[in-house]
Amino acid sequence: MNLFGVMDVSASALKAERVRAEVVASNMANAETTRTADGGPYRRHHVVFSADGGGSFQQAMFGQQALLGQAGLEQTVPGQVGGLNFAGSGFSDARTVAGGVSVAGVIEDNSEPLRRYDPQHPDAGPDGFVAYPDINPLTEMVDLMGATRAYGMNASAVQAEKNMLTSSLELMK
Repeated sequence: MNLFGVMDVSASALKAERVRAEVVASNMANAETTRTADGGPYRRHHVVFSADGGGSFQQAMFGQQALLGQAGLEQTVPGQVGGLNFAGSGFSDARTVAGGVSVAGVIEDNSEPLRRYDPQHPDAGPDGFVAYPDINPLTEMVDLMGATRAYGMNASAVQAEKNMLTSSLELMK
């Protein structure tokens, strides 16, 4: 992994978790929406994540070894490369970082809507039942808590790396 690889991975996770929180907020806001532009009740949405960079940790490490070879350097001690100049070597290129996450898509839940008897409602059918979205506020709150916690953990990882980089620069003075 490159010098800023942890930040790149955490940044991708921050973006993905932000989308997840927005989708949960949309679900909560539309929990009582009985008519959409499509004509039916609102359908709950789910975020689908996918791994970026493809491959395993071992493949990422072999990629690191390949970059070292291209730079004309040899790594004799794992994690240490003496006299390495990061400029132009690809180490700060975010596209070379494996292990990130992205939003593959937002899918619609296909579960049947909840039917409640309310003959006075404008969207009631001839039988007096209204179709409401199948959205459980408890499930949505748990999803939101998970997104919030993951976002906070990734923000902490970015801050920790910033502190480590600052300490490293202080040592070089």
